[in-house]
Amino acid sequence: MSLTQRITRDGITPEVDRPAPEKVLAGDPVHTTWSIEDRDGIASGMWQSTPGKWKVSYAEWEYVHIHAGHSILTATDGTSIHLKAGDSWIIRPGFVGTWEVVETTLKDYVII
Repeated sequence: MSLTQRITRDGITPEVDRPAPEKVLAGDPVHTTWSIEDRDGIASGMWQSTPGKWKVSYAEWEYVHIHAGHSILTATDGTSIHLKAGDSWIIRPGFVGTWEVVETTLKDYVII
């Protein structure tokens, strides 16, 4: 096994799912995930979602880099951030709120 790994969707069979119905607040978001690696408590890959809005609650730490699209992450206190192509963010454990995909969004992720 190589000690380096390119982040790409090429050659990876994606997993397709949706948020749990009780979490969905708007639309019918479809999530597509290309898992690159999941071991030693770290998961990484690429994720894409079609438009919609759902409740989120983070128990883990996540780094995201947005390649395309527009999403809005809103905390329960009403604070929101717009995630757009070129943006990189860290979402820390304890974040509770909503994730809204305004335009189909593609991101890299690393979850610890």
